[in-house]
Amino acid sequence: MDDWIRICALQDIPVLGSRRVQRRAGVDVAVFRSADDEVFALLDRCPHKGGPLSQGIVFGKSVACPLHNWTIALADGCAKEPDEGCTPAFQVKLAGGEVFLLKTELDTLALDLPAPIAGPKMSIAVA
Repeated sequence: MDDWIRICALQDIPVLGSRRVQRRAGVDVAVFRSADDEVFALLDRCPHKGGPLSQGIVFGKSVACPLHNWTIALADGCAKEPDEGCTPAFQVKLAGGEVFLLKTELDTLALDLPAPIAGPKMSIAVA
């Protein structure tokens, strides 16, 4: 059975913005909101040089890495051509205006990758 964890209300994520979800171990997860209220979650680490995607500019269904402007697709975490590489994507469920992530993914995905290179950004702690 899937174990979904409530992360926040949809309104807690700015339109065309993001929030970071702190995990017990590993790199934080960036949760993004598109202009049409779709929600996506990626490891908060660009596949290029480890930039914090949560600090990037969201446009359409992509985010621009703040370090070198790589365009990363929010749906699958993959860089758009001509760049290459992917960051792990997390499943998201939106129900009743609330955002949920899978506990199993938060506890297991990409625990061995180094933290991004960047400054602070508002985070949401997961219990």
